[in-house]
Amino acid sequence: MKKIISILFFIGVVTTSSVWAQCAMCKRTVETDMQSKQSRSAGKSLNGGILYLLSIPYLIGAVGAIAWYKNRKKGN
Repeated sequence: MKKIISILFFIGVVTTSSVWAQCAMCKRTVETDMQSKQSRSAGKSLNGGILYLLSIPYLIGAVGAIAWYKNRKKGN
């Protein structure tokens, strides 16, 4: 079980580390920020926030799946 969790965690880290997803409004904010040649930290902050919000449902699902699996295993 620990090996499976380790593999899934590794796959999750590898696949999300290079993802830079943005919604339309966030993309426009970053484009405006890049054109104004001001601090370019807004784009990095938006990407970090988006990835953080994206990861929460997956973490909740993983915890639920692990709890379900352990309770199912105890029942048998």
